[in-house]
Amino acid sequence: MDNYLVAMATYAGIYALLALGLNLVWGMAGMINLGLVGFFAVGAYVAALLTRKAGMPMVVGLAAAIVLTAAAGAVVAMVTARLRGDYLAIITLGFSEVIRLIASNEIWLTNGTDGISGIPGPARGHVTPATFNLIYLAIVALAVVAVVLLLDRVRSAPYGRVLRAIRDDDQVAAVAGKHVIVFKIEAFAVSAGILGLAGALFAHYTSFIAPDGFTPLISIYVVLALTAGGTGNNRGAVLGAALVVFFMESTRFATGSLPGLKPVQVAAVRELLIGLSLIVVLRVRPAGLLPERLPRAAT
Repeated sequence: MDNYLVAMATYAGIYALLALGLNLVWGMAGMINLGLVGFFAVGAYVAALLTRKAGMPMVVGLAAAIVLTAAAGAVVAMVTARLRGDYLAIITLGFSEVIRLIASNEIWLTNGTDGISGIPGPARGHVTPATFNLIYLAIVALAVVAVVLLLDRVRSAPYGRVLRAIRDDDQVAAVAGKHVIVFKIEAFAVSAGILGLAGALFAHYTSFIAPDGFTPLISIYVVLALTAGGTGNNRGAVLGAALVVFFMESTRFATGSLPGLKPVQVAAVRELLIGLSLIVVLRVRPAGLLPERLPRAAT
């Protein structure tokens, strides 16, 4: 059971990175990105290809995943920077599906739907599974702490205030002399880099990735995690991610004893219970468990 709890904490950390990436681009800059899982997949495949097929060390895979996913985010942002609201959400959602189709069909590169197996991890094969899980939990925890500190620094800096001004009214920010498009592209790129880091960590932890593992449902879970935790609050994003992972795993046990249901029906019941649990949280705390607290101007 202890090993299971460590594994769940690791997954919660990976989801926390996804929520933190979304918090930067949505919670701070006001851009709705539903293509989270696409950047997550890019990071995972970059790390897997460099370490499994090219024989590079894991640290190189992680760094390359961050850089290349950030570059992909910048390209997507340059195409969509003038879009708002639902239009931006639809385009980014389409991007994630394009990535999944590429991963499914470019067999020469990604091995198609068979996926990539044997992705190396730190000390895998040299230590017991329990020790490996503890080592990896420490790595993920350090990544989460580093990203939280980075985003807290951004949030409290003048750069973060400009992002919040763009979120509230980008036309007013433009009139004030801020290059709104540049700020949006930069925020989107940094956010994508964080998502790519999460994908790379996921690939090295599971040692296997396939296109079916990167469905839009992951993006929905991350959006729910940030909303429940507190949009605009980095610590709220981490708390919301832990809450969603807890609901996902607790409902697995709750639905496992239901009689007379097929696996597909059990999965549907799980989704229902997760959704209802998050609705209850938002009913009690509409602004999230840790809502954003903005500094007040002196009067």
